Amino acid sequence: MIEITSTPIVLIAILGTIGMILPVISVVRKEKGSNSFYAAIAFGALIASIGYVAYEIVSGQLPPAAVFSADVLANDSFSGLFAIAMLIVAIITTAGSFNFMRGQAHPPVYYSLILLSTIGMVLVAYSTDLVMLFVAWELMSIPTYVLAGFMKKNPSSNEAALKYFLFGALSSAIIIYGISIVYGLTGSTNIGEVMTGLANLDPSMMPLALLAVGMFIAGFGFKMGLVPFHMWLPDTYEGAPPTITALLAAGTKKAGFAAALRVIIMGTIALQLDWTFALGVIAVMTMTVGNIAAIMQKNISRMLAYSSIGHAGYILIGLAVAPFTSLGIQGSLFHVLNHSVMKGAAFIAIAGIVTTIGITNIDKLKGLGRKMPITSLGLVISLLALAGVPPTAGFWSKLILFGSALETGLPAWAGWLAIAGVLNSALSLAYYGWIIRKMYFEGETEKKIKEPKAIIGVMIFSIIFLVGIGVYPDPIIEFTKNAVPILDNALIISK
Repeated sequence: MIEITSTPIVLIAILGTIGMILPVISVVRKEKGSNSFYAAIAFGALIASIGYVAYEIVSGQLPPAAVFSADVLANDSFSGLFAIAMLIVAIITTAGSFNFMRGQAHPPVYYSLILLSTIGMVLVAYSTDLVMLFVAWELMSIPTYVLAGFMKKNPSSNEAALKYFLFGALSSAIIIYGISIVYGLTGSTNIGEVMTGLANLDPSMMPLALLAVGMFIAGFGFKMGLVPFHMWLPDTYEGAPPTITALLAAGTKKAGFAAALRVIIMGTIALQLDWTFALGVIAVMTMTVGNIAAIMQKNISRMLAYSSIGHAGYILIGLAVAPFTSLGIQGSLFHVLNHSVMKGAAFIAIAGIVTTIGITNIDKLKGLGRKMPITSLGLVISLLALAGVPPTAGFWSKLILFGSALETGLPAWAGWLAIAGVLNSALSLAYYGWIIRKMYFEGETEKKIKEPKAIIGVMIFSIIFLVGIGVYPDPIIEFTKNAVPILDNALIISK
């Protein structure tokens, strides 16, 4: 039985309690509390949560790799890494909302939904039972449907929420159908027991097992933004509030990868399937479609949305080569952590720009580097890190990802994944460079304007994180190495 002091239980207690009482406080105070009041409470809860997770990691209390226990939740290094990544995104989102939500209606509900969605995100990573995973998936998704359409008077926000809800509901239905199939085949919803059952499955039942794995790939693929399940993503990212877009792009996508690593990769290993080539094809399609489409965008949110699709393709490289080398998943985990900060900071920078000067069109960013120097610098560092330019954190995670595809003993096609990744990274410099050129090398002499302090704080954190890890990546590399799941059927269940 899972301990009461286990990380997921503590996170539920902290975030759940604060998330539930924020609307109650607003009723008691009769809306006398300012936006900053509720934001500060939510921010404090998130800081306490990430502090607890970080303490367990630094003190060495978490077991290495990924544990598939008999309980519904497991506390391990794999889950800890995803929890850190998603809590960072939630903190960035909350901090960026200090100014963005000023003057908006219902701030306690807004921050409450962020906290409740964050519980769902981290529980997806901690889940070792398919039913628990699905409950966490819905707890993550339902609040974000509301948040995407939070600006009710904005037609674009309403459209974004509707598209997101429809595709999200479809993905949930596909996932629950896959869960029902594997339960019928194995008689259990515990992920470890399911994998053991699938490994010893009667050959006549193999078509149903293949269908279940395909359902999981499709269901989780919607949230990850993989091609061809990406159609909802650009419109939703453009229409949703930019702070919430940071939560979607940098947070919920990572929960999709956490679920995929827990379920899909373990499932293919248990079934002894050679799905690696198929995942490799999806990876190349995803990164190529994302980067080519990004070049043609004029709206910066849509451009970064397609960029996010491209990065899903990079992360998928690690999953494609996972059965052959542990370096693949290590690179994926490293890039998940980096992408949380890179993409989160980029969208919070956009939120600061929208709040201050109301601009989203790339052509109107001329001279922004002189108008908003700190916000612009933070955005530039994030873009360079997304492109993988040294010395930023993005360079090292891409190096490990692409290098994993060049390991000896891999199939001949694996090398092409590395080539595709390098070429797509070079292609991404075209549209990242376009934004940088507009901000710093075009426009007349612009007068400096006051930047929101909360946005400045997020930018300073992101710069320190991305450049700091870029200069000294060893601790994070070692951490991600310890978090890599052991792909061995004999080690699936830890009771």
